[in-house]
Amino acid sequence: MRVLAAALAVVLYGPAEAQSTPSQAALAAAEMLEQASISLSDAESARDRVRALTETIQAYEAGLSAMRDGLRMAATREAQLSAELRAREQDVAQLLGVLQTIETTTPPVLMLHPSGPLGAARAGMMLSEVTPGLNAKAQALAQDLQEVQTLRVLQQDAAETLTEGLTGVQSARTRLSEAIADRTGLPQRFVEDPIKTAILISSTETLDGFATGLSEISEGEIAQSDDSIQSRKGDVPLPVQGVLLHRAGETDAAGVTRPGLVLGARPRALVTTPTAATIRYRGPLLDLGNLIILEPQPGLLFVFSGLQEVYGDIGQVIPEGTPVGLMPGETPEIGAILSTRGDGTGTDRSETLYIEVREDNSPVDPESWFRTSKDG
Repeated sequence: MRVLAAALAVVLYGPAEAQSTPSQAALAAAEMLEQASISLSDAESARDRVRALTETIQAYEAGLSAMRDGLRMAATREAQLSAELRAREQDVAQLLGVLQTIETTTPPVLMLHPSGPLGAARAGMMLSEVTPGLNAKAQALAQDLQEVQTLRVLQQDAAETLTEGLTGVQSARTRLSEAIADRTGLPQRFVEDPIKTAILISSTETLDGFATGLSEISEGEIAQSDDSIQSRKGDVPLPVQGVLLHRAGETDAAGVTRPGLVLGARPRALVTTPTAATIRYRGPLLDLGNLIILEPQPGLLFVFSGLQEVYGDIGQVIPEGTPVGLMPGETPEIGAILSTRGDGTGTDRSETLYIEVREDNSPVDPESWFRTSKDG
């Protein structure tokens, strides 16, 4: 795995630049995947299995993402070189013919010339000037052919590397679900009243109305909290690695305008809480699919919707970085990962996560709290 990424770095950019270009990500990817495999074995004996498995999944996701990008660059480079070599077939054939003639002709014959010694000397001088150029072209051709060969080997080895990585991350996700189900000892701010929750859901027509009525789903008083993340405003990390598709107030392709933002994420990506928070609700709601509502501080709610699986119990206080769910979708096949189509456009982030932020029961622009960029 380490050799695979190192080869990719050298092939794409050369030894001198390999450490200062995107190929460095491919080298880091191999290290991440290798470490993730080790971490997966160690996670079973870890004191905090949830945290260990979360870190393992994140390492796998980062490694697979970097490996995917690096291998697509390799495929593009191979296609470029192959096209160039095909375009130069005639020149290559002539070059090889000249070199073969020079190599097979005996020295005495080369030195004979119809004009005598002077002509032979002139011909020798011309040949001495041409030969370095021919050799340079021959060496460049050999390097290009070697590079194509290396890239093809790289692609073949990559399939095995990616298969191991995808198998490992799937195993880690399964173990994480089991570890969360077995988890004990988290603080509990309140206990959910299932009947009140069901009544609130059935009587709710909007997310706004549901969020406003959240205080009704508890059994008894909700313990007061003086937690505050005000100092982190504008710098809270996004809960999943993704591409920003729509900002708050923008109209989507279906003509719907919402006060939250939409991220494009990869299938089965892990979603974590960006801050310590209380789980105020988790489960299906209206047409939003599975969602989770977190309360980082009194009067502030983070709503994440579009999940396939949601983790945790209502009323629990969970630490920063705790997994709260998985995105839907199917893990792509190896061929799709290696495909160069859509490279760099975010088309492999086919699942969408909707993020809404509410302060004192009113929606606010999520970017006033979250640190966003075009690439999540």
